[in-house]
Amino acid sequence: MIFVGIDVSKAKHDCCIIDSNGSVLTDSLRIDNSKEGFETLYSAILYALDSKDICNVKIGLESTGHYSTNITNYLFSKGFEVHTLNPLATNLFRKAGTLRKTKTDKTDAKVIATMLFSDESKSYSPVSYHIQELKSLTRHRFRLIGYRSKLKISVTRLIDVIFPELPSLFWSIHQASSYALLLELSTPNDIKSCHLTKLTNIITKSSKGKYGKDKAITLKELASNSIGSANRSIAFELQQTIRLIQSVQNEIDILDKQIKSV
Repeated sequence: MIFVGIDVSKAKHDCCIIDSNGSVLTDSLRIDNSKEGFETLYSAILYALDSKDICNVKIGLESTGHYSTNITNYLFSKGFEVHTLNPLATNLFRKAGTLRKTKTDKTDAKVIATMLFSDESKSYSPVSYHIQELKSLTRHRFRLIGYRSKLKISVTRLIDVIFPELPSLFWSIHQASSYALLLELSTPNDIKSCHLTKLTNIITKSSKGKYGKDKAITLKELASNSIGSANRSIAFELQQTIRLIQSVQNEIDILDKQIKSV
């Protein structure tokens, strides 16, 4: 039986191969994080096996996020038994085994290989293609939602400066009718100067008939007495932020369709 420890990093991986007697067969193998590097490791493992079956190989690496994904999948595709180890556990094991408490990529690879003697490692089982797709898409969706939330916070901040009375007139300042109004008329002065008929048409169309002339009249009254700033640069920032939110929302809608199709 041979044991292969791999210390994973972004650009390269350090590898150590030992046998069941604890003898080090290879302790200075550094491979690139590339196809050529993976094949170099594969050849080294086969050489150490000396014609034995690959079931006599146990490979271990730390759970290090996405950096270990490609090499793990490669090794599994070759039929190897791959185990993931908790980085905290390997750190404790390394400190217990040396008085100097040294930590290098080379020693970490050897620590991982040595730990495979025990049963503290967890065998890796690749998830199905569909599950991987869903995990990737839903994580991406989570990031987009977070980005949209930050943009909405910015909109709220800008409205507090430009037209602080506006939120009292709508159930949400982030509804479609609010955004449509602010994209067309971004300051209280714009709203106050707008013809009542035009203002009514804007909010009626954007709210799909929910708001009408009465809401437009109230809106003009609020704008006439607003303490908000008419700073054009802030108004521009507000309009651009709203357009970004709409763009991100469009991408989220497209992403949702993709998720449903997986």
